[in-house]
Amino acid sequence: MQRSMSQKGLIPALLECKCPRCREGKIFPHGAYDLKKFTVMNQECPVCNLRYEREPGFFYGAMFVSYALSVGIFLVTVFCLYFFVGDPELETYIITVGLVSALLYPLTLRYSRVLFLNIFSGVHYDPAKQSK
Repeated sequence: MQRSMSQKGLIPALLECKCPRCREGKIFPHGAYDLKKFTVMNQECPVCNLRYEREPGFFYGAMFVSYALSVGIFLVTVFCLYFFVGDPELETYIITVGLVSALLYPLTLRYSRVLFLNIFSGVHYDPAKQSK
């Protein structure tokens, strides 16, 4: 069976913040670094009409995914400082981790919601829901 040109794999769909069911519709209508609107999500998929919030408060669970992503960012930043800068002073660690975390916060928020939606929503990819 040959895949159509519009059919996305899971990883590209996750990276582009696409709907878990059709992998075409955008979950977020605005860019990640549009700081006034980076938290705004579409209520439903513009392509397949999947309602993203499966139940009231569904995305509170994404805080745990966000925590895991943040710990990963902290660890990578600390290891990079230690191995490439040569174990700088404590203040350098604190400032650098704070800056990197602040700069990546919009992406962390988005990807935690996208991962949570894909893993815990019970929605699976359905190529029949793609636009023709």
